[in-house]
Amino acid sequence: MGDQRRPLRPGELAPAFALPAANLEGMVSLDSLRGRPFLIGFYRGLHCPFCRRQVLQLAGVQPALHAAGVETVAVINTPLDNARLYFRHRPTPVTLLCDPECVTHRAFGVPRGEFLPDGSLEQPEWPYQASMAEFVASRINPTGELPEPLQPLEALAALNTKDGFELEEADKAIVANHGTQLVGHFLVDAAGVVGWVQIEAPDGPNSLSIFPNAAEIIAAAGSLGC
Repeated sequence: MGDQRRPLRPGELAPAFALPAANLEGMVSLDSLRGRPFLIGFYRGLHCPFCRRQVLQLAGVQPALHAAGVETVAVINTPLDNARLYFRHRPTPVTLLCDPECVTHRAFGVPRGEFLPDGSLEQPEWPYQASMAEFVASRINPTGELPEPLQPLEALAALNTKDGFELEEADKAIVANHGTQLVGHFLVDAAGVVGWVQIEAPDGPNSLSIFPNAAEIIAAAGSLGC
């Protein structure tokens, strides 16, 4: 399973993968899912409150997708033990897979950004290369929970405080190693062919953590004939 420089597009085959499940026994793989369509979302670690909220939203849309014959899968960039502990107290019908190294994120081509060094003459190429000034100047409030839009790191901290979520050492390691990982959603048909793609923040950091809502996901599944 190699790195994919750009996100997979509709009509392309999903790459093979096998990941441990946090709320099931054993591994879940592309082969085990083959034969029925599935929605797969690739998220940052549990340190990201927006990703935690999106997994909760997926739980709400899962019954409608299940009725349409679509499986719902979330890949979390966190160690298996951490995910099991967190979701033991927050059970969900979504199949939760753990990928602490973002191997499958990269195989599906979900972008991961890098910051250009200060004084670099290179032109930023969002989302793969960004200037620190552009990121610092951005403001987000995608869920409307904040009193005003905040710089992304401030928004993360504010919502983690609201949730009472404290980062453990494993979370801090994920932030250090994969802090610029973006989020992506893919609908894959029964034959393993990608039919719909949504990648976070296509227009720049001001659209970080804006994810598809339930209506958009159900509409996408319907457009595939699911």
